[in-house]
Amino acid sequence: MANYDKQFINGEWVSSTGTGTIEVVNPATEQVIATVPAGTAADVDAAVAAARAAFETWSTTDVDTRAKYLRDIGGALLGKFETIAETISSENGSPKQFAALVQTGMAVGEWETFAGLIENFEWETRVGNSLVVREPIGVVGGITPWNYPLYLIACKVVPALAAGCTFVLKPSEITPLNAYLLAEAMEEAGLPAGVFNMVVGTGPDVGAAISAHPDVDMVSFTGSGRSGAEVSKAAAPTAKRVGLELGGKSANIILDDADPASVGMSAVFACYMNSGQTCQAHTRLLVPESRAQEYIDAVVAEVGNVRLVDPAADEPDIFHSLGPLASKAQQDRVRDYINKGVEEGATLLVGGSEQPEDFPTGYYVKPTVFADVTPDMTIAREEIFGPVLSILTYTDEDDAVRIANDSIYGLHGGVHSADQDRALAVARRMRTGQVDINGAPFNAAAPFGGYKQSGNTRERGQWGLEEFLETKAIQLPV
Repeated sequence: MANYDKQFINGEWVSSTGTGTIEVVNPATEQVIATVPAGTAADVDAAVAAARAAFETWSTTDVDTRAKYLRDIGGALLGKFETIAETISSENGSPKQFAALVQTGMAVGEWETFAGLIENFEWETRVGNSLVVREPIGVVGGITPWNYPLYLIACKVVPALAAGCTFVLKPSEITPLNAYLLAEAMEEAGLPAGVFNMVVGTGPDVGAAISAHPDVDMVSFTGSGRSGAEVSKAAAPTAKRVGLELGGKSANIILDDADPASVGMSAVFACYMNSGQTCQAHTRLLVPESRAQEYIDAVVAEVGNVRLVDPAADEPDIFHSLGPLASKAQQDRVRDYINKGVEEGATLLVGGSEQPEDFPTGYYVKPTVFADVTPDMTIAREEIFGPVLSILTYTDEDDAVRIANDSIYGLHGGVHSADQDRALAVARRMRTGQVDINGAPFNAAAPFGGYKQSGNTRERGQWGLEEFLETKAIQLPV
């Protein structure tokens, strides 16, 4: 059993300097399943000091050694696979199969991916009489969210350690238990003390202390735009690098030659995946006026196959099984948006804000679809982070692109067409960091990040590694 009453600092489980605790609640049962310490700025000071001391050695450790540690940590996590999946399901609400295949599987896979990447990375390049070298940026502070808790931790910790950085993690206080299992894996792999540290606590206490700390060289944050702005403000006085991976309001453009049945299946999953708690969720479905009803009918029919489920049950269909939202606060937030959609005149086709009859307990939200949504409506402009799909109509391709780009966000998007070249032409016009054509599968090796208020960073693959590197030019005599 993990030491849920401790922090992980300098290779040891230590008591927090504070006395407060935070309850971890199972969102399906609404029962407290654990308590964790409410960390303090003093805990952060200790963790950063450990990371700073360890950096001197870890940053100069050869690539082969770092790669071996990454593989050993990945192996330790693989040995805990079932426990991790069950833990994430219980604290996050993801259905059992989704928690295993997506939440856990992707997080475990990152360690081997980056081990291989650094073994083949070009760490030095000759440019004329200059030797351009890539070096670790230093001590990294990571602040991560609750929707894909372990995977989004891995997207920061793995490339940072691979680059030669040391790390101080603040996992979400809503879903911290999986991070304890990660710290255990670090121990089992024999990672040198101080290379990885974890302080559990709230954003205003632990997150703010990490962001402002003068000995933290970079803050890597995933979360809301509002919280990201606070991180940037706190980091500004020390001019540290800040990587922000923020929210989205992604548009899924359906061109007039797309097959309605294929659109229905793809569009619903792209919006409802992880109960809609996905920053890249395609929450705005743009359909042509000339065929609008066909696409609406296909979406409604597909939503009829979606089921709310007990996360602990054996539900093999990850495409149609939705668990509860991760917290009561998130459930209330999504319900408020649904009510706002009705108030502003959108047509509620499916779902609604009421507690589902089959699930009187748990933070569930009915799969919801709105039609007659206009671009100025709140549900078309703000990130909802729940299973709510807004359908908008457009007149022609130019109008579709205009509506898609009319957002403060630019994280993700989609285009559907029977003509892939036509879809690609539209995708190139979308001001967003990623675009899926005809429901193309997620590629964990491709860069992930957004334009505009969706952030300023790129995670995953080579681009994710480069986020944690400095560039030095050494001029050599001619």
